[in-house]
Amino acid sequence: MKLEYEVDDKPGFLKSSLLGFQNILTAFSGIIAVPLSIAAIAGTNVSETSILISAALLASGICSFIQTRGIFKGNAKVGIGLPTIMGTDFGFVPPANAVINTMGGGLAGYFGATILGALLELILSFFIKPLLRFFPEVVTGTVITLIGITMMPVAFDWVGGGYGAENYGDPLFIGIAVFTFLLIIFINHYGRGFATTASVFIAMIISYIICIPMGIVDFSQVAAAPWIKIPELFPFGVKFDLRFVVPFIAGYLVTIIETVGVMKTLGTVCEVELSDADISSGVRADAIGSMLSPVFGSGAAQTFSQNVGLIPLTKCASKKVALFSSFILIIMSFCPKFATLVSIMPSPILGGAGILMFGTILGSGMQALSKAKFSTKNIMIIAGGIGVGIGITMRPDIVSKLPSLISALFSSGISGGTIVAVILNILLVEKEY
Repeated sequence: MKLEYEVDDKPGFLKSSLLGFQNILTAFSGIIAVPLSIAAIAGTNVSETSILISAALLASGICSFIQTRGIFKGNAKVGIGLPTIMGTDFGFVPPANAVINTMGGGLAGYFGATILGALLELILSFFIKPLLRFFPEVVTGTVITLIGITMMPVAFDWVGGGYGAENYGDPLFIGIAVFTFLLIIFINHYGRGFATTASVFIAMIISYIICIPMGIVDFSQVAAAPWIKIPELFPFGVKFDLRFVVPFIAGYLVTIIETVGVMKTLGTVCEVELSDADISSGVRADAIGSMLSPVFGSGAAQTFSQNVGLIPLTKCASKKVALFSSFILIIMSFCPKFATLVSIMPSPILGGAGILMFGTILGSGMQALSKAKFSTKNIMIIAGGIGVGIGITMRPDIVSKLPSLISALFSSGISGGTIVAVILNILLVEKEY
């Protein structure tokens, strides 16, 4: 593959703007889906949801700039210095649900746990090489698989119109979700180039437009929202409690593993040789981004792999284009009217997309597991980790009477399953025949 624009090439303003906006379209559904998920979990109103979406856009822009531009030098370097787009990560939605609802921390507890957990990722970014031995493919695959499985009930609640909704499961809601689901598949499978890459975004917009004449979209909130608003610091407050951090530990450990893989792939498609120090600086940018994001009201940040996949497709690896993307995201975050327009999107649309998005995560986990040897030891790790994770997801009250520390450790299916998988990997010795 020959790149049309290499890392240090600088396309003109118009080209950089258009290519930068293409990056945003590719990542947009991922950026907004997480704050919409958090809003549904926390039961926020339209105004509060728009704040979460604006904050996610702002945090994504700032974090993308840091990761792409790179700051500081030497062992303290933050950011890999290659074209990347960062955004809120789905892997942190299950622990967010545990903190907000199961543990009663609310949004303030969620943001506090995000910051404290990011400190762990920052520390571990200096020990990337030795840390990876605790996460072989069988453990990583088990954890990623669990993320997809444990989020599926959330997707189906969206399909039904939102958990607790008076008309939960209305056939109209299910029809909207099915239409969105099938439209994404159709565009992704039969589309070409950019249409395939942006299939989720395109399908959600089409479904949104179709919902308008049905009378289930209320634009009065959009009309009331201001055009311009300066973001607040800690709009939902912040609460630091070590108990709330526990469900996030697994998420941050998985983020490190995934980011290492994304960084290696990024180096390959950008045709740049990366050292262990470069990869560590990329993980460090994820950590710093996750510490900064809650200040504006957004969740933990991670480098988006879909934008890495866009580079060989467009043959554009220019850092300038990625930096333009970050500036556009920041500008978009200052327009509450736009954020409100997104926040009133009917939840069945998100449900139809969510089934595929969470299913894709599940598929990624299965793909990782397929690379592991299916030995007796590994089968026990998979069975134990996934079994415990699904069990806790289905029956979370089972751990409520355990000592507080243990209850916190197993407060979500993802954290409980990860702990079991890591421990089994350490304790079990492969049989020799």
